[in-house]
Amino acid sequence: MSAEPIRIATANGFELGARLFRAPQAQGLVLIHPATAVTQGFYEAFARYLCGLGLHVLTYDYRGTGQSRPRELRGFEVTMSQWMLEDVGAVTRWAAARFPDLPLLAVGHSVGGHAIGLSPETGRLRAALLVATHAGITRTIRGRAERLRVWCVMRLLAPLLCAVCGYMPGRRIGLGEDLPRGVMLEWSRWTTLPRYFFDDPALDAAGRMAQVRIPLLALGFDDDPWANPQAMDILLSRYTGAPLERRQVDARALGLAGIGHMGFFRRRCEAALWIDAGAWLLARLGAPRAAAGATA
Repeated sequence: MSAEPIRIATANGFELGARLFRAPQAQGLVLIHPATAVTQGFYEAFARYLCGLGLHVLTYDYRGTGQSRPRELRGFEVTMSQWMLEDVGAVTRWAAARFPDLPLLAVGHSVGGHAIGLSPETGRLRAALLVATHAGITRTIRGRAERLRVWCVMRLLAPLLCAVCGYMPGRRIGLGEDLPRGVMLEWSRWTTLPRYFFDDPALDAAGRMAQVRIPLLALGFDDDPWANPQAMDILLSRYTGAPLERRQVDARALGLAGIGHMGFFRRRCEAALWIDAGAWLLARLGAPRAAAGATA
């Protein structure tokens, strides 16, 4: 199963690097919106799984990361708000134009799930799966050590390193991919607010999320210190107009050593989690649940 390289232009002309996984006689197309500091290659195994169920899948990188990174990240201007409002919108519009006869679905991981709630193009979707999506407020993080670590990164390291380097050198300090300065500083500021980006008047996050009407499935994992039930409650409660189904998963009950914030997309979760997720997506298209089980 090959992946076709794609370039998708944003409203300001910047091109996002993407890959299209094609399924024979596809029933729909799934957009995978990545987490912060995670590039599209991380989602390839899950994309190929969904492709095997009869769904085209599009993966991509936000501006300033992965295949969408410019030669020089220092001085490259983009914010996390622009990722969610502009990059996600550009990808959604491209998919709708390229495949006008196919229904669109989306999978949002962490901030990718935020984007589904905030993007003005979400109305084009048939349904969406939210994986480990939560309000990233530092005080809600489980575990004193992890909470202190995140506090130090967001309040101390981020402003200092962005000032010195002109971007956030995440790779050097073991925090995933490097990030543009504007993305990191906006994210850092949101984590200090009592209600995360809902307290940012420029974003109007509550108003945007209240307008979402598509079916949503939100997955949380008991061993995820960030997207814990409290942090998920703060975010998911804002989907006041959408049919929302929520599932909290215990890794041990499924025979898994752990899932955490990132583990859902690792191949070891195929039997325990991907089959049900794929079946849910297919059901939103009117496809029989048996199709997912048979393919898996």
